[in-house]
Amino acid sequence: AGALLACGIVNCGVQNDCDPALALLGDYVSHNDTPFRVGSIVGLGLAYAGTNREDVIELISNALREGNPSMEVISLACLSIGIIAVGSCNAEVSTTLLSILLERSELELKDHFAKFIALAIGLLFLSMECKGEAVEAMLESLKVINEPLRSFATVLVECCAYAGTGNVLKIQRMLHICSEHFDTKEEKKEGEKESSKDKEKDKDKKKEDENATQNSAHQAAAVLGIAMIAMGEEIGAEMALRSFGHLLRYGEPVIKRAVPLALALLSVSNPKLSIIDTLSKFSHDADHEVSYNSIFAMGIVGAGTNNARLAAMLRQLAVYHGKDMNNLFMVRLAQGLTHLGKGTMTLNPYHSDRMLLCRVALAGLLTVLVSLFDVKQTVIGKYHYLLYFLALAIQPRMLVTFDESLRPLPVPVRVGQAVDVVGQAGKPKTITGFQTHTTPVLLAYGERAELATEEYVTLTPVLEGFVILQKNPNYVP
Repeated sequence: AGALLACGIVNCGVQNDCDPALALLGDYVSHNDTPFRVGSIVGLGLAYAGTNREDVIELISNALREGNPSMEVISLACLSIGIIAVGSCNAEVSTTLLSILLERSELELKDHFAKFIALAIGLLFLSMECKGEAVEAMLESLKVINEPLRSFATVLVECCAYAGTGNVLKIQRMLHICSEHFDTKEEKKEGEKESSKDKEKDKDKKKEDENATQNSAHQAAAVLGIAMIAMGEEIGAEMALRSFGHLLRYGEPVIKRAVPLALALLSVSNPKLSIIDTLSKFSHDADHEVSYNSIFAMGIVGAGTNNARLAAMLRQLAVYHGKDMNNLFMVRLAQGLTHLGKGTMTLNPYHSDRMLLCRVALAGLLTVLVSLFDVKQTVIGKYHYLLYFLALAIQPRMLVTFDESLRPLPVPVRVGQAVDVVGQAGKPKTITGFQTHTTPVLLAYGERAELATEEYVTLTPVLEGFVILQKNPNYVP
């Protein structure tokens, strides 16, 4: 099963005419053993993410009707289909996913895996604000599903549709959802006399807490949605940061658990001091789920940066949580993410001078963050393989230059902080405080590169990733 998943990860982001992933994994999609089915289905989802391939979607859809699949298999199959068709608004796929949701019993809808079916529907409309009619139609269709999943799915689809747009009205709507309060039975019966024993009271309180968590799951989605919508532009992100501060102080427990994940999404691979300090403070929280999520969020915020301050914080946390295996597990994950690819990789879904959003990368991040809503059952439980969805977001942050024959070509480049020059007259400087390096070079968050020689001209307007250079015909040495 691990080999099947590995095959999918190897082919992640790779286009191959031979389709090795489909050939190797296709036979195991209807296997009798659940681990084999899960490995092959998730592998296919990773290998063909964002391709909208009909044959792969059909193969996974057919597997859902064969045998008696568990909720785990059904949910991950839906998620894989959602990732393959991410941002496509594929009507056929959305109908299939909706019918799968309608067929589930009330007990199955309360399973923590049911959230992934809702996420799969959301991914179909990821950052597709322009297709407003299709989104509205889906939101209407979701009204027939039973609670508590109806609210969760509705919020998630709405947030996904407006991801990266910075739409202020939608952020306000999400904040309204976060301000709702759900009364537990205990609060309703406050005036009644307590006649039961202490043990029974504790049991009832636990049940009520679980019910409250299920009923307010859509609030966690709304918190993540605020970050998802605001991540597109700087000012909105700053304002969202302030709102998260209020939610951490005055929010319900469900909201507090989701805020660290939202902070991580707002600042992926960009370790701002204020965010790191906030997460560090909540990594010692009395609520275990808040501390788990805060520690993991520190890893996402510093992913691939080798940030010295963050690495020191995580080392201190490793000593502090030395005897608590679950917290230590999260610390080790965060340390691994901080040194991702020895500091040469990033998880940031934005590229081309932060102008374009990579939907596949955002889908991978959202999958992992949604799985952390139920961190004790998923990542700390037996479903830790869900972390491999981060493979969709991993990409190099190097600038490598090639000549027209695709041979590496070392050239001098100036690397400095990017300056916003939109609307300025003439040819203003696009970078400030630059240093001159020879390619290949690493570009940190918010940095930009420009050629320091007139001998070559670039074939792309943005110097990022892999760039092909051409000899300048007008160059005079």
